[in-house]
Amino acid sequence: MQKPNITQKDYTTFGSSYQLHLPLNIEFKIPKDDPVRLLRYFVEGMDLSELYRTYSHIEKNQATPRQMLEILIYAHMNCIRSSRKIEQVCRRDINFMFLLEGKHAPDHATIARFRSIHLASCAKNIFAQMDSRLASLGEISLENIFIDGTKIEAFANKYKFVWKKSVTKNMQKLVDKISVFIKQVEETFGIHVMHEKEIQMYHLKRLRRNLKSLQRQESIHFVHGIGKRKSPLQKAMETLDEYIRRLKDYVYKLHVCGKRNSFAKTEHDATFMRMKEDAMRNGQLKPAYNIQYGIDAEYVVWVTVGPQPTDTTTLLPFLQDFEAHFPQKYLNIIADAGYESEENYLYLEQRGQIAYIKPNNYEMSKQRKYQKDIGRRENMEYNADKDFYVCANGKKISVSGERKQKTKTGYETWKTQYSCENCSNCTLKAQCIHGNRSKTPLETRTKHFEISKIFQQKRAEDLERITSKKGIELRVNRSIQSEGTFANVKADLQFRRFLGRGKVNALVESMLMAMAHNIGKMHHKIQSSRSGQYLFPVNNAA
Repeated sequence: MQKPNITQKDYTTFGSSYQLHLPLNIEFKIPKDDPVRLLRYFVEGMDLSELYRTYSHIEKNQATPRQMLEILIYAHMNCIRSSRKIEQVCRRDINFMFLLEGKHAPDHATIARFRSIHLASCAKNIFAQMDSRLASLGEISLENIFIDGTKIEAFANKYKFVWKKSVTKNMQKLVDKISVFIKQVEETFGIHVMHEKEIQMYHLKRLRRNLKSLQRQESIHFVHGIGKRKSPLQKAMETLDEYIRRLKDYVYKLHVCGKRNSFAKTEHDATFMRMKEDAMRNGQLKPAYNIQYGIDAEYVVWVTVGPQPTDTTTLLPFLQDFEAHFPQKYLNIIADAGYESEENYLYLEQRGQIAYIKPNNYEMSKQRKYQKDIGRRENMEYNADKDFYVCANGKKISVSGERKQKTKTGYETWKTQYSCENCSNCTLKAQCIHGNRSKTPLETRTKHFEISKIFQQKRAEDLERITSKKGIELRVNRSIQSEGTFANVKADLQFRRFLGRGKVNALVESMLMAMAHNIGKMHHKIQSSRSGQYLFPVNNAA
């Protein structure tokens, strides 16, 4: 018997056929309690008119924007984020076919285009729609919001970076070289360049025009190649061109850096940060984004993406962005010690919100070493009427002055300075005065410190709140809900690194992960009969 040729492009022209037996409606193959059903009904109840307006027309067999959104959310619920893998499962997985409702599976280019163009333009409003849907179902409390942040690695080369400090240093060296070069050109060619103390780019361009004019006047021909001698004018022109190129490069890098200390060459929006995932434990820096989550009843109610390495300056932009898209203003703001600052305390107080922020020194103040440290201001006797401290040796530490300090965000605070009247011949000086890096000998030093009275007052009020019964309950729930959410997103859903470049794409990807978490969390709460539960009960004081 002659064997058929199986090297043809059409595999149906040879061999025996097999009739695949499937029900006409694949919905019967999906369990009744599958989260894909919850996802479909949940998204159908949302207002997606803004997403539909991003399309000029939708073809008959093309997946609708609602179906595309459902596909992306469900893919992220199953740890699938690549557009090519999403296209693959749309052709093979019956759950994705159920969401498509008989439409053709979109290709990877259509999925990528939807995510970076259509969804990116209205991702925040769609996420606010999800919050409104959760609020209407009674799933979020709209009273307590737990704010926390984590760092996700950017899609960038971690070995190609730019440091602002190095650029500034090299730029200053270049300016010094240019000053010397201009003097040499003036002496050699008799060209005078008018400039003030600082040399700007237009001074160099003016000098180049003068040198070019001199070349035309003297009919000097520039040569190139091996074995040809360059004229002094050509050498000066090439040196000047190199200086202009380098100066433009430094100015561009400082412009990209902005207020940041660094950025990645292959991802300008990403900043180098210290990550917790440090396998070698050597403090390696990686390009990353700081993702801020606002959590209520285990649901993520808002997401922001920023380049800040620390959380202190992220609280105000987070709340402002959230309240610009969601009408409800939360009463209680619960956050960890990384968010404590005078600016944050006053901002929340002015808006009628209550801060439950753990002080920076809360855990440290419980230690015996901290409580027995006589050099700390907290362990000294304070006279509130006359505003002075008394050290362990009985000497008075009085007000010596005030100074204004400006933070990175532009907030101004006044610091009150205190100095000891006389620290000479003090037997406790070595235990009281800290700081071994000072070049001044310990014998001649005097006890000195400064504090912000407004900050200390707000910290004391906040400490009283977080140690109350309600404060303990909220702090415990912050640990459970915030850390539990990040554990689910980073470990269970395997969200460790972005797949798209740019801050906009990073925000879209973060919001898709948050939506996937919310649908999965709602499914588990419904199945475990915990729907409508906002806080975990606290049995023991923490």
